Amino acid sequence: MRAADVMTPNVITVSPEADVQEIARLLLDNNISALPVVDDDQKVLGIVSEGDLMRRVENGTQRRKSWWLQLFEGSNPSEYVKTHARKAREIMTPDPVTVGEDQSLREIAKLLEKRHIKRVPVVRDGRLVGIVSRANLLRGFSAEAEAEPMASADDRQIRDAILKEIDDNTGVWVDRINIIVADGAVQAWGLVENQDERMAVQVAIENTPGVKSVENNVGLVPRGVGGY
Repeated sequence: MRAADVMTPNVITVSPEADVQEIARLLLDNNISALPVVDDDQKVLGIVSEGDLMRRVENGTQRRKSWWLQLFEGSNPSEYVKTHARKAREIMTPDPVTVGEDQSLREIAKLLEKRHIKRVPVVRDGRLVGIVSRANLLRGFSAEAEAEPMASADDRQIRDAILKEIDDNTGVWVDRINIIVADGAVQAWGLVENQDERMAVQVAIENTPGVKSVENNVGLVPRGVGGY
């Protein structure tokens, strides 16, 4: 399987000029733990995570040095920016590592481990098309263990059709849903608001041509739990 087979599409993003209040609201409202920062052409400039927002002056969570350590070390410009900045471009991790749609799951897993990161944006021609998290990888490896190790072109067409149907007609936020297809067998993962939305995902999958079986692992949103 490749990145395109497991990635979360329709990623929620922010502009470089987004302020910290907007970023925090998006993270909370969408139950996710990080946001790519993109320009007008959807080029990935950086990533802002919930950790970047934790050490804020207004939160009272910034770490303070003792007076004698400050005397010897002096002020730290980088630390000051992290704790006082108010724009995404000022607190983001810039120039994040990215992968292409054809990157294998094992290559991505090695990359996350080597860079000590939890997620990686997926790009096509330099533009953001999705994001792969550790959870996406685990689901992909699980599907690989039960079917052929490489998803076919037909499987990808089925996946695209399911995601489009969910996005266009069910009212479910497709960015919270991850669909994995292997030899026509579909696994659905993610979080929805209620049982009606969970059933809508089930029906959308069952009505998609080429689907042979459905394993619906979609759960209900637990408040305060992060996504990707």
